[in-house]
Amino acid sequence: MKKTAVIMLFFLALCIVNVFAQEMLIVRPQETDDILVNPGIGFMTFQRFNGDSLNVGQEWTEGFPIEYKKFNGNLENENYPQTSIAYFRLYWRFIEPGLDEYRWDLIDKALDTAAERGQTLMLRIAPYGTGKERDIPAWLREMAGESKDLPHKSWVIAPEDPLYVTHFTDMVKDLGARYNGHPDLESVDLSIVGFWGEGAGSELLTETTRRALVDAYIDAFTETPLIMLLTDEKTNGYGLSRRPAGWRVDCLGDLGFWAQPPSNWTHMYDFYPQQIIRSGMRDAWKKAPISIESCYTMNRWLQDGYDLDYIIDQSLKWHISSFNNKSSPVPEVYDPQVKRWLNNMGYRFVLRRFSCPSKIRPHGKLDFESWWENKGVAPCYRNFPVALRLKGNRRCEVFILDADIRDWLPGDNLLDDAVFIPQDMPEGRYSLEIGILDRHTGKPKVKLAIDGVNAEGWYPLGEITVGK
Repeated sequence: MKKTAVIMLFFLALCIVNVFAQEMLIVRPQETDDILVNPGIGFMTFQRFNGDSLNVGQEWTEGFPIEYKKFNGNLENENYPQTSIAYFRLYWRFIEPGLDEYRWDLIDKALDTAAERGQTLMLRIAPYGTGKERDIPAWLREMAGESKDLPHKSWVIAPEDPLYVTHFTDMVKDLGARYNGHPDLESVDLSIVGFWGEGAGSELLTETTRRALVDAYIDAFTETPLIMLLTDEKTNGYGLSRRPAGWRVDCLGDLGFWAQPPSNWTHMYDFYPQQIIRSGMRDAWKKAPISIESCYTMNRWLQDGYDLDYIIDQSLKWHISSFNNKSSPVPEVYDPQVKRWLNNMGYRFVLRRFSCPSKIRPHGKLDFESWWENKGVAPCYRNFPVALRLKGNRRCEVFILDADIRDWLPGDNLLDDAVFIPQDMPEGRYSLEIGILDRHTGKPKVKLAIDGVNAEGWYPLGEITVGK
């Protein structure tokens, strides 16, 4: 009995010695404060693309087909951050000029151009705007006739009119049938009523109409992220009861553009903070993106002397991922604050520590541990795969890891996993690299906030040996 115990202790001690004798590769990458242009976050172009000239002064265009600029091959944006998103807002009348006759080419060209310029497309089909040239489609106006005595000043047709519900939801369903899940479609605004599709008066809808309009988007876009206009408790609440959706507002920075005594009402003080909570959208950012548009432009903020730091801090508190400044120039004096904004907006992944054995045999199991920090204010809403790569003189092997970065909320995150080395892996020294990839191309897609990226977009961690 004593002899058996001694043998067992001997083998246990041998195992412990082997574990502690095993050499480890331990890496603590150096963090960088560079601005990272990553998918789905940051500033966006509006009715334009990277490399296009900006709007002049404080004017902008929206809702009409894009007037494409001559492209000279330079993707840089003068007086405007580089972007990963192009936002296209189009009135219904232009996408469906005839009943069931669609101008898909308008969206196809925008998607193609965005992809060529290193962007994805964010889309809103607004039912109507202000003025005859922004009315509902002419064929529907002819069918419905002129609308009078509407219960909301931001409506041009009664949403309860069966013609409106039937034909608008048909358009949304056809839109989804064509574009749902398109790899270059970043998100779709859930736009149902009101000027510019901003949802004014949605609280007046009957439950039947509300559900029909919201359901059309949710059923049509099962794979593409949806963003709801922040409207009212019933509409936002119903949408969230069906599926996760983000929210957007179109007047960030209103610290008093229209404020009149005695209330001095503003969006930033008197509506957004309250409505985010009342509409049930407080935690929506955990599952879907928050995208916000400027009130007027940043040039106007500077002209009126608004507190930019306050505006930025409020948006970060609301977990903003993307911002639309209407392709209008960013005042140079704002550059330091804009850099701070961009370095916190959306997600920002820092690999803090990575460890694994420095030697592994062919057909062996490479266990590793990694600690990541998301220094942004939101997760990434697309499940880009995390991968390791072993690159040697005779073999290059990519291993997709069991990770869902959509779960990487702000703060610390762990990715501890293992990969099996192929049995026929040639022995020798390999560069061990890590990256977050595009699922369609297999190439690195998401930049990390660490030094050392190589020309292919991978981040080298060190060398390991494959051998017996």
